[in-house]
Amino acid sequence: MDIVDGKAIGSRLLAAPRPEPSRVREVLARACEFKGLPDEDVLTLLAVEDPELLQECFAAARAAKREIYGNRIVYFAPLYISNLCGNDCPYCAFRAANKTLPRRALSQDEIRQETEELIDQGHKRVLMVSGEAYPKDGLRYIFDSIRTVYSVRKAHGNIRRVNVNIAPLSVDDFRLLQKEGIGTYQCFQETYHEPTYRRLHRKGSKADYRNRLEVMDRALEAGIHDVGIGALFGLSDWRFEVLAMLGHIRHLEERFGVGPHTISVPRLEPALGSEMSRQPPHAVSDRDFLKLVATLRLAVPYTGMILSTRESVAIRRQALELGISQISAGSRTDPGGYSAGDQPESGQFSVGDSRSLGEVVADVLEQGHIPSFCTGCYRLGRVGKDFMDLAKPGLIKAHCLPNALLTFAEYLCDFAGPELSRKGFATIDRMVETEVLGPGLRSKVRGMLERVRSGERDIYL
Repeated sequence: MDIVDGKAIGSRLLAAPRPEPSRVREVLARACEFKGLPDEDVLTLLAVEDPELLQECFAAARAAKREIYGNRIVYFAPLYISNLCGNDCPYCAFRAANKTLPRRALSQDEIRQETEELIDQGHKRVLMVSGEAYPKDGLRYIFDSIRTVYSVRKAHGNIRRVNVNIAPLSVDDFRLLQKEGIGTYQCFQETYHEPTYRRLHRKGSKADYRNRLEVMDRALEAGIHDVGIGALFGLSDWRFEVLAMLGHIRHLEERFGVGPHTISVPRLEPALGSEMSRQPPHAVSDRDFLKLVATLRLAVPYTGMILSTRESVAIRRQALELGISQISAGSRTDPGGYSAGDQPESGQFSVGDSRSLGEVVADVLEQGHIPSFCTGCYRLGRVGKDFMDLAKPGLIKAHCLPNALLTFAEYLCDFAGPELSRKGFATIDRMVETEVLGPGLRSKVRGMLERVRSGERDIYL
């Protein structure tokens, strides 16, 4: 399968001229139709250097995000269950050759304890992460861990959705994974630039470039409805990675009728025992990082975009305005990190935003966004192509906004202090009046919110 044509992408980048302002504005006018952009238009936006034009690009990205997703921001937490790994990626603390990192695979009791900690913070969805090697019981360990997370119940609820980031599987194993009731299967190519990939991944199962590139084909073939792709920006030319990622998306859309549910945009950050992580081969400046976020939002306006706590508070605030729709908060990137409390940095990478979930929620609300803990779409079958059929014309926010308001109301009732609760419910009331469309739906949402205030939980449309 010709998923990514690296030579063609490289040639386009070499031949791309500095765009004239009129050309940029022509592309932005097309982008504001919110139907996506072809590669030649993406190349134009990637080449923008003029500060004024760049601000126009950012304004278009803000408009696209609001049109498709509204102003909600979905929260999740990574749940690292193991740092065992058979690969030797020089940029990662988990690599097999890193002898300075204590190795650990959590027991099911420890996973239960971590889950309880996350529920007590207010989380409703997690991304389960494991190094690409498992204890002796193999994939059964992953399945048991998913079941453990789903089984935990506390006074303030439970984890309603488990997404997973684990090593590539076969079609048969993906079918078994799907039976565990996961949400999104996530796996990053790291770099789409094949020569760079092969140079950085010489040992372990990850050395097979094609096996990793084709993993989403196998997942979708097996019946996984939602998949999440990403690149680790800093390993190769960031512009190449953007174009390659878009090529990957087109391939999935052409073959399966649906692209990825999410795109992740991690930047290479310092990791324990990794010199490369401290001096990235192709470091991405803050300005270029924000440009790539905005460009991806305009290129695929209907796809969710995830930003982790790798980034600083300042960059996260700016990126939220340019198209990010999901963020992690209060994150620990080491197995057992939530239960252990403050420990020396021993995670997969350095965390740039160490604020608690509550602090991030308050800050995001102050920016004018609605914090959301919604998992309604998964449980109502709005997944895969059904979700995208609503997202592409901008209809999904009619479902997601009420659910965002309901789950935010839950958070305010169960976890917020008086000041955040006052501000939060004032925002919710205002949003119901101004953003929930139609008197019938507005009246229904008001009634559901009253049920939440009266103690009911997990109400969704």
